[in-house]
Amino acid sequence: MSGSSRRDFIVQAGTTALALSASGAALGANDRVTVGVIGCGGMGTSHARTLAARKDVVVAFVCDPDSKRADAAARAVADAGGGNPKPLADLRQVLDQKAVDAVWIATCDHWHAPAAILAADAGKHVYVEKPCSHNVREGRLMIEAARRNKRVMQVGTQRRSSELARTAVEALRAGAIGEVLVAKVWNSQLRRNIGKGKPGEPPRHLDFELWTGPAPKRPFQSNLLHYNWHWFYDFGTGDLGNDGVHQVDVARWGLGVETHPTRVAALGGKYFFDDDQEFPDTHAVAFEFTTPEGRKRQLLYEQRIWAPYAQEGEDNGNAFYGTKGMMLLGRSGWQVFGEKNEPGPSGKGNVSLPPHHSNFLDCIRSGGTPAADIAINHLSSTLCHLGNLSARLGRSLRFDPAAERVLGDEEADALVRRTYRDGHWAAPKGV
Repeated sequence: MSGSSRRDFIVQAGTTALALSASGAALGANDRVTVGVIGCGGMGTSHARTLAARKDVVVAFVCDPDSKRADAAARAVADAGGGNPKPLADLRQVLDQKAVDAVWIATCDHWHAPAAILAADAGKHVYVEKPCSHNVREGRLMIEAARRNKRVMQVGTQRRSSELARTAVEALRAGAIGEVLVAKVWNSQLRRNIGKGKPGEPPRHLDFELWTGPAPKRPFQSNLLHYNWHWFYDFGTGDLGNDGVHQVDVARWGLGVETHPTRVAALGGKYFFDDDQEFPDTHAVAFEFTTPEGRKRQLLYEQRIWAPYAQEGEDNGNAFYGTKGMMLLGRSGWQVFGEKNEPGPSGKGNVSLPPHHSNFLDCIRSGGTPAADIAINHLSSTLCHLGNLSARLGRSLRFDPAAERVLGDEEADALVRRTYRDGHWAAPKGV
């Protein structure tokens, strides 16, 4: 199928799906949801395996430009009792299937927004991994795609569906530490040196052209795939967008800010690793917000991805500072400390995929808004993009929350968007 006819088919498929929905043919409470999983790395295969165990889901397709990964994901679904999904290479082959109700997108970061927008325009509901976008502008385009197609779009920040984070935020809202003025995130863990790669030929089982997609074309190199793309500007968002976004999202939630920051100041760079990584291994960012009432709030991010130790007993965590106390929130619990550090309320719990999947699937059936709706995560992902941008340019930024533009800095404002490959079929419109 040619690119133009394929695009026409996708638009027609999306129109048909919307017409069915409008006529009352939406999924019922007892209908099984037919899904495709796009991106079959560790996270994508985990999604596929988890979904395969559900009685209300049929995993019909798994898709990855690396045939070994697609085949392995298909076997994982079969081993979990989920039948025999068809492995595919090109995500358009999944979107062409009228039977597919929803897709799980667990690709590299540079594919998140293009794939999600194409899927929504094809009439599919979308679960897309974090960060939702590769740059600020893409997040806005994703919101528009979800809304114009009336599709549910959930982002994979699963803490939004966890009782652990929910009860912690409820305690903050109830005044457990008074007025919350500052939130802090730390991302302290031990990554590895990725070395210095050389251009070469991709393995036969990998369609590197499909993998690269609408990003600028570049030669294959030995240390780029399959995980190290996180550390390259063209494809990833650094560890702030990779792991830090989870806690950044919770920090923004607990701080109670529902808008973009107005000021961003970051310091960061390669303090430890001597390799091809382009993003900081050491990173500190301060974000300042202005509430509708004109009050100021601050969110702080710390990153050390060379640290063989944990901070406050947690490699990744949150702290909230209020006028009457503080709260520490980790992976399995939260604890309040009062005005003189006396222990206060606490809670325990965990974070897992099934509740977040259930929330998404329930919203497909009900038409409700998911816990990590695209509009929610666009705000959190934008913090990651702005923090990376400030460190990359070595200067602070003033940001217009309404226009989603950097003020008084043309170079920085240009990087709110990205450059796509000319004429590529997946490049989003409106960038």
